[in-house]
Amino acid sequence: MGKQMTEMLKGVLEGIVLALLATRPAYGYEITAWLRDQGFADIAEGTVYAVLVRIERRGLVDVEKAPSERGPLRKVYSLNDRGRSDLDEFWRTWGFLTERLQQLRQEGR
Repeated sequence: MGKQMTEMLKGVLEGIVLALLATRPAYGYEITAWLRDQGFADIAEGTVYAVLVRIERRGLVDVEKAPSERGPLRKVYSLNDRGRSDLDEFWRTWGFLTERLQQLRQEGR
C-alpha cells in the first residue's frame, strides 16, 4: 500500500471495523486477518487494536471474554445499538463523500 492509501485508510478504518462487526462478533486478530484477506496487507495488528480500544471506550461495542485455544481469554467484540447508530452515520458520511468525489472526477474529465 502506498502512503496515500495508508493515510486514507486511517481515516475510515473505524468505520470498516464497525461494518465488519455489524456482520458478526469478532476478536482483534480475526479482524486483522479479515482486513488482510480483503487486500489491506499492510494493516498492523496494533492499528486494529487501537481502533478496538477507541470504539470500546466510546461504548460502540459490547465485549465478552472467550476462551482461546492457547493463551489468555480473548476479547470478542460485537456491535451494540450505539455502534449501529455510529455505523449508520459513517455510511451517510461515506455516501456524501463518494458522491462529491465522483462529481469532481466527472467534472475534471
